[in-house]
Amino acid sequence: MTKRVVAVVDDEEDIAELISYNLVKEGFEVKAFSDGESFLSALDKFYPDIIILDILLPGVDGFEICRYLKSNYRFSSIPIIILSVKDSEVDKVVGLELGADDYLTKPFSPRELVARVKALLRRASAKSERRGLLKAGPILLDFEKMEAYLEEEKLDLTPVEFRLLSIFLQNPGRVFSRDELLEKFWGGKFVVDRTIDVHVSSLRKKLKGFGSSIRSVRGVGYKFEMER
Repeated sequence: MTKRVVAVVDDEEDIAELISYNLVKEGFEVKAFSDGESFLSALDKFYPDIIILDILLPGVDGFEICRYLKSNYRFSSIPIIILSVKDSEVDKVVGLELGADDYLTKPFSPRELVARVKALLRRASAKSERRGLLKAGPILLDFEKMEAYLEEEKLDLTPVEFRLLSIFLQNPGRVFSRDELLEKFWGGKFVVDRTIDVHVSSLRKKLKGFGSSIRSVRGVGYKFEMER
């Protein structure tokens, strides 16, 4: 199973290290940033499952970052926990009204923070399931409408490509052999290995820069692994 990725944006090095240590111990992958600009720039190369965000940052502050993320289609569904020394009711209200999903003040309990991270991720997954949606990074599948989106752009997928993508997204990190995929789609009859390669190649092109998330496993088949 692919590890869930937590982005920690905090300019206090000791706090970032404390958060990272406790999250890694619980099986998460952590990417830490000491300022807003470096975090926002990094979003071109990775997609976090959840964000822990300080307010008092050099340059762009946490409120501005929260406002930007929640107003951007690509990032609006990522849960955000604001973690700040600012503990007034006004600050909490502002943060939550900007779209933050939770607000925790410093000093804090690392165990409580980890528990809140897990709770928000469970809630986000349950919400998607109830709506018949499946999301992996900027890729979104709507099973009720049989539609796929890359960021805000609807993808023109064939039924085979849609099902192939759904299999990969529902099983991140799992290697599928060509024979296994042939069996799933055609019962393994009247087709050759090359058939799967052709569909995968077409799907990769339609996913553009994210097509590389469908990775070839030499001599075996394919697996889906979102680049972080």
